[in-house]
Amino acid sequence: MIASQKKQNGNWTIVQVSSILLGIVLATLGLKGFLLPNHLIDGGVTGLSMLISAIFNWPLSWVLLMINCPFVLFGLREFGLTFLIKGVLAILMLATFIFWIDVPTVTQDLLLAAIFGGVFLGAGIGMVLRGGGILDGTEVVAIIVKKTMNISVGDSILVFNTLLFMVSAFFLGLEVAMYSILCYLSAAKAVDFIVYGIEEYVGIYIVSEQSAVIKSVLITDMNKAVTILSGKTGYSESPVDVLYCVVTRFEVPKLMKAVRNMDAFAFMTCHKISELTGGHLKRRQVI
Repeated sequence: MIASQKKQNGNWTIVQVSSILLGIVLATLGLKGFLLPNHLIDGGVTGLSMLISAIFNWPLSWVLLMINCPFVLFGLREFGLTFLIKGVLAILMLATFIFWIDVPTVTQDLLLAAIFGGVFLGAGIGMVLRGGGILDGTEVVAIIVKKTMNISVGDSILVFNTLLFMVSAFFLGLEVAMYSILCYLSAAKAVDFIVYGIEEYVGIYIVSEQSAVIKSVLITDMNKAVTILSGKTGYSESPVDVLYCVVTRFEVPKLMKAVRNMDAFAFMTCHKISELTGGHLKRRQVI
């Protein structure tokens, strides 16, 4: 998500600023209305800040600044000065909102607090990302670790959060740690929804003796772009055309049914696409 921001220009717009401000308000509501009153934490650097605040009884606003800003500074060389300025200002505003704004406790039910606190916090982080800022520096460090130690971003974040929740189980209790994991999962889904929306794309490979007919139907009837790859069968080494097409996840059943109607023995594989640029299909762009 963060890496895609390198492609965005450095201009500040009303929409960007509004997106960041709305994100900070949502994150503040999630933290002060749901998570903090119930002693729950999130994952990432924000979760680390919340854990340190809970253990040492330090103000969360100050801990957020002390922990998050250095992480964002690590991204200066990788993402540029504009990213750094937006990130630091967003974190500073979040810390200020947490310090000055009083939010009543919405619920003391741990399950509701974990789910809805995570949703509000994740929605806030997502809105800030869409505005070109950042509220959590975890991915920044994970991207740098990937380049220096050849460890994937996903693995780095997984290890970080696993250790974080293990430590939280020791200091805050196992039950709180488990609810905090639920909060983290809710927040992660909310971030994905805000940044990418519901338009998940799926890549489909189609191997069929009726590839010419299938290609024609996909292009004319379904208005889809199709790429033709030259291949050969493994057993007889006969030449075969492999069709590749990208559709939304809602269109997968329709496409597979259409292919089956033309060739009941067609071989098809589907895979999720996490990032898509160019061509005839476009994801929602980060603001």
